[in-house]
Amino acid sequence: MIEWFTNAQVAVAVIAGLLCLVLGFLGRKPSDLSLGALALVELLLLVQLVVAIAAPAFGNEPVGNMLEFYTYLISAVILPIAAGFWALVDRSRWSTVILGTAALAIAVMVYRMQQIWMTPVL
Repeated sequence: MIEWFTNAQVAVAVIAGLLCLVLGFLGRKPSDLSLGALALVELLLLVQLVVAIAAPAFGNEPVGNMLEFYTYLISAVILPIAAGFWALVDRSRWSTVILGTAALAIAVMVYRMQQIWMTPVL
């Protein structure tokens, strides 16, 4: 995987997560800003999914456990959709906190996926 893209993706997810957590703890209901931040995280995950599928064809072979990698990737792709759906249905301040928590969980998953892609299995 491209390291700068992964680092940017982690940074976007952390910023989106902190933004949503702050808005949630301030008592704000889910807004276009918090849903848009999570949508940006989802867009970057979809780009990563395409890159992960295409990268081996261009010589960027993964060296870690690919089952673990794709499990993290599929979970990370599903999580923003579920959190966004919850926020649209519930529309409470806690929904915004859930959006933030989901974004921070995705940041951890993306960082772990980068480690799996770059670190050989022993």
